Amino acid sequence: MGHFYFIRHGQTVWNVENKICGATDIELTDLGHRQAVETAEKILEQGIKADEILTSPLVRASETARHISEITGIPMRIEERLIEQNFGKYESTARDGKEFHEAKKDMASRFGSGESMLQLAQRIYNLLDDIKASDKTYILVAHNGIARIVESYFREMDNEEFSSFGVKNCEIKRYDLD
Repeated sequence: MGHFYFIRHGQTVWNVENKICGATDIELTDLGHRQAVETAEKILEQGIKADEILTSPLVRASETARHISEITGIPMRIEERLIEQNFGKYESTARDGKEFHEAKKDMASRFGSGESMLQLAQRIYNLLDDIKASDKTYILVAHNGIARIVESYFREMDNEEFSSFGVKNCEIKRYDLD
């Protein structure tokens, strides 16, 4: 049975400030860089093997992936489909805002000028279908919004659970493919 790993990028300034990053290109903090290095060391310690790292083009993810690649020797490449969702009018607003939490439950909403959950799910599900059809093992380095969609690919979630789901910075999650 095939599998892949998902890693959320390291900490950003907007993570510290509790702001939604979305498609806004926000840099890692010093801690974020250290988290990426520690994650690479964890990958080596745990004996995680992968053929390639696929990363979002946004700097917070690509820098995380670069650290992991340099330390583990696993080659990396940009995968455009892993870019974080554009949250439109909610970008730079509070991550834990009630209005945003509720808006994430409306699957067709484009948040004024962004990308709907349905659009995001289409591109991520297509990517996961491609990974499933491949004989390679990948590490995906991306974002919390992407993590939510990846999780929904593998299990049923109601709207509240979907809207609340998240992973920590540099958390490593393994997904088994049927």
